[in-house]
Amino acid sequence: MIENPSGYPATLVFNPPEKIANWRPLVQWLLALPHSLIVQVLGRVSQIIAIISWFAIVFTGKIPEGLAGVQMMYIRYETRTYSYVGFLREEYPPFTFATTAADPLDDPRVRVDFQPQLTDRNRVTVFFRIFLMIPHLIALAVLGVAAFVVYVIAWFAVLFTGRFPEGMRNFVLGVMRWYVRLSSYSLLLHDVYPPFSLD
Repeated sequence: MIENPSGYPATLVFNPPEKIANWRPLVQWLLALPHSLIVQVLGRVSQIIAIISWFAIVFTGKIPEGLAGVQMMYIRYETRTYSYVGFLREEYPPFTFATTAADPLDDPRVRVDFQPQLTDRNRVTVFFRIFLMIPHLIALAVLGVAAFVVYVIAWFAVLFTGRFPEGMRNFVLGVMRWYVRLSSYSLLLHDVYPPFSLD
């Protein structure tokens, strides 16, 4: 189990498999199409909810629990899907849509937990949230290119050995962890600025 000791309000824990079937990199992305389509739809819904949440927080200092729940569900579902598409695991992600802060533990590999801040929000940082995210978006763009290169190399490693090299996997998981933290911040689940860290 690869833990996330950061204590940040959004955490990702991944339980890596010992081995991955050699054929998985060839077709896993295709098997994930139903999940990928759901992620696209949920992403659109999430964007609309983010706008509504922005107005709610700026004017009231609170985010409705229901809106926060949908955002947490979206980030969790997206993370599980991407871990499967990226052949980090063999188990097919469940079609579950729990809107709870604590992970329902219905996925054997991926756990994403949240500590949403529903009240006493910092309206100033929420008002300027889009600008505060820019340094992270730039960093993640660079890391995303590096992660793509790592995936290409890992594709061949898994194809020929059935193993995702540990260092490469840890790097990819670090980028995913950073993305989860930034997503929780950008979707207004809390006001804690994300660290510039893969841990």
